[in-house]
Amino acid sequence: MKDIKIIGTGCDKCTNLYENVKKACEELAIEAEITKVEDLVEIVKLGVMAAPSLMVDGKLLINGQVMKYEKGRDLLAKTK
Repeated sequence: MKDIKIIGTGCDKCTNLYENVKKACEELAIEAEITKVEDLVEIVKLGVMAAPSLMVDGKLLINGQVMKYEKGRDLLAKTK
C-alpha cells in the first residue's frame, strides 16, 4: 500500500491536488492511504517549503505547483 501525502495549508489548490490524486489512484487501481498534511510544524518536518506538494512513500514528487490531472496520474502510474 502506498503512503501518499498531500502537503499544504488547506487552500483550494491543495484540495484540488487531493481530489486529483484520489481519482488517479482509483483509476489506476493503486491501493493507497492518502492523507492531508496541513499543520505547519509537520510540513516543515517533512522538509517541504512550498505548497501544494505531493509525497509518495517519502519521496517528494511535486513541490509547490498545481499539476494537471494527467501529469499526476502519469507520476502515480510510475510508482506502481
